[in-house]
Amino acid sequence: MKREYQDASGSAAGGSDLGSSKDKMMVAPAGEQDEEVDELLAALGYKVRSSDMADVAQKLEQLEMAMGMGGVPAADDGFVSHLAADTVHYNPSDLSSWVESMLSELNAPPPPLPPAPAPPAPQLVSTSSTVTGGGSGAGYFDPPPAVDSSSSTYALKPIPSPVAAPADPSADSAREPKRMRTGGGSTSSSSSSSSSMGGGGARSAVVEAAPPASAAANAPAVPVVVVDTQEAGIRLVHALLACAEAVQQENFSAAEALVKQIPMLASSQGRAMRKVAAYFGEALARRVYRFRPAPDSSLLDAAFADLLHAHFYESCPYLKFAHFTANQAILEAFAGCRRVHVVDFGIKQGMQWPALLQALALRPGGPPSFRLTGVGPPQPDETDALQQVGWKLAQFAHTIRVDFQYRGLVAATLADLEQFMLQPEGEENDEEPEVIAVNSVFEMHRLLAQPGALEKVLGTVRAVRPKIVTVVEQEANHNSGSFLDRFTQSLHYYSTMFDSLEGGGSGQSDASPGAAAGTDQVMSEVYLGRQICNVVACEGAERTERHETLVQWRNRLGRAGFEPVHLGSNAYKQASTLLALFAGGDGYRVEEKDGCLTLGWHTRPLIATSAWRLAAA
Repeated sequence: MKREYQDASGSAAGGSDLGSSKDKMMVAPAGEQDEEVDELLAALGYKVRSSDMADVAQKLEQLEMAMGMGGVPAADDGFVSHLAADTVHYNPSDLSSWVESMLSELNAPPPPLPPAPAPPAPQLVSTSSTVTGGGSGAGYFDPPPAVDSSSSTYALKPIPSPVAAPADPSADSAREPKRMRTGGGSTSSSSSSSSSMGGGGARSAVVEAAPPASAAANAPAVPVVVVDTQEAGIRLVHALLACAEAVQQENFSAAEALVKQIPMLASSQGRAMRKVAAYFGEALARRVYRFRPAPDSSLLDAAFADLLHAHFYESCPYLKFAHFTANQAILEAFAGCRRVHVVDFGIKQGMQWPALLQALALRPGGPPSFRLTGVGPPQPDETDALQQVGWKLAQFAHTIRVDFQYRGLVAATLADLEQFMLQPEGEENDEEPEVIAVNSVFEMHRLLAQPGALEKVLGTVRAVRPKIVTVVEQEANHNSGSFLDRFTQSLHYYSTMFDSLEGGGSGQSDASPGAAAGTDQVMSEVYLGRQICNVVACEGAERTERHETLVQWRNRLGRAGFEPVHLGSNAYKQASTLLALFAGGDGYRVEEKDGCLTLGWHTRPLIATSAWRLAAA
C-alpha cells in the first residue's frame, strides 16, 4: 500500500533537510531488510545502508541545488509550495541509487519526446487536490475508496475524453527552468466536486480523468455520473404516480412525457422494483397511446393463462397456501359424510385435489364416495382439457382406493352456470344425498366486471345448498372508481408481490434443476405482469382483475345470504408449518383475521382464505 506524505505548509526559502525531502515522496512499506540498513529510515519506508548515510545526504543536497531549490527567491515561494504539495514520486527501494539516477538525468540534455503511448485505463480520483505526475508514464492516481456493498450509490465509469489542465502562460514561462521533465513524462490534473442530494444524503460528483500527454488539448471532459438509487427510486415512484394522475385528468401530453422517463429511472433500481416499474410503465403506455391488450376471454389467452398459473404454483407458496387452507376447511365440513361432492369454479390442472383425496383416504372408517365437478374455459384447439384432468385424477384416486367420479363443465364465465348443472345426486331416491362444497380460488373477482354476474352466481350456489363455500382472493382493493387510487393500491401490492418472488426463492428442492426454478420465476412474473396490465390499461368489461379486500367480500357474501365459518387454529398451525418448509419462508407471514387466514410478505397481507355457509333463517 502506498502512503503519501505532503508538506502542508510548503517549503521555506533555502535548503531542506532529509525530512523535508522525504515529505515530498510517496513511500511504500519497507521490504526485506538486512542488518546494515539504517533502522530509523527503514521504519519510515526508506532502504539506506548506514555506511551510505553521508554519501546520500551529499547527493540529496546536490539534487536540490540542481532543481533550483537551494536558493529559491522569496518571490517564488508559491512554486515551492506547489512542488511540496502536489509533486508525487515513487519511493525507490534503494534511495542512494535513485538519487544518483536523478542527478544523471538532470545533468543530461532533455531527450526527444517518444511517440504517445496508448492511453491508460482511467481511474477516479477520490481527493480534490491536483496531482502532477512525475517520472515516466501518465499521471498517477490515488485508487478510489472501496465500495461498500450496503451502499446504494454506484459510480459509472465511462472512458473519459482527453482534457488539458488549465495553465497560466506567464507562470509556465517563469517556472520552466525549475521544472524537471523526463522522457515520457506528462502532467495531469483532476478535480471533483460533491454536493449533497436530498433523502439519503448521497454524494453526486463530476470527475475529470487525466489524459495522456498526446491527448487533444481542447477536447471536453466527460463527466462521471454518480447515481443514488434511493434518490432515483423516489423519482421513479413520483413519475409513476404523476403519470397516473395525468391519465386520470386526461392530460395525455403530460402523461406521454412522464411515461418516457420511467425506463431511464427504473434502470438504476434493483431487480424487483425494476421489473415492477417496467410492467406498470408498459401498462401506462398502453393507456396513453390507447393500445389495449387482448381481452382475457380469448381462447388462446385462456390456455396461456393456465400455463402461467401452473408456473406460479411452483414458484411461490401462495397457491399452495390457498389450496391447503381451503382443503382443510372442506375436510372438516365432510367429517362423517359418506357421499361428498366438490364444485371447483376454476379447476385448471386439478392440482388442488390429490391432497384432499389422500386425506379422505386416510380418514377413520374409510373414504367417502367422492364426486368432483370442474369448471373451465373452452380450449383453443377444441381439445377436452377438462376431461384429461379428470382422467389423471381418476387414476390417482384408483391407486389410493377412493370411489371417484368426475364431470367437466366448459363455461366462458361462471355466470353461464345454472342450478341443474350443480344439483346433488341421491335426492330422488332413498340414497343418502351428497354433501356439497363449492370452491373458488382467484375466480370471484372476475365476476365484478359484469353487472349482476356475482349476484347470479351466488344465487345459484345458494340454491344447491352447499355445506361450505371456500373463497380465496387477493387481499387488495383494485376495484376503486378512481384510476389514481386503483393505480396507487396496485403499485404497492405488486411491488410487495415481486419482492416476495425475489426473496422467497422458488420453493423447489435442491435436487431440482436450477433452470426449471428460473423458468418458474420468470413465468410467474409474466403471470403477475398480465394482472398489472389489466388493472391499469383496461376499463369496462375488459378489466377483469377487480380484486377486493376481505372486508368487502364479507359484505358482499353477507348480503347474498352467507355467514362466515371460522377456519380454526388447526389450519393456522398447519399452514405455518407448510411455510416453514418452503424456501425463504422466513419472509412469509400467516395471520388469523376474524376467523379467516391471510398470507403475506413480511407485514403486508397478500391473499386471504375465507369459508362460508348458508346463514340461518
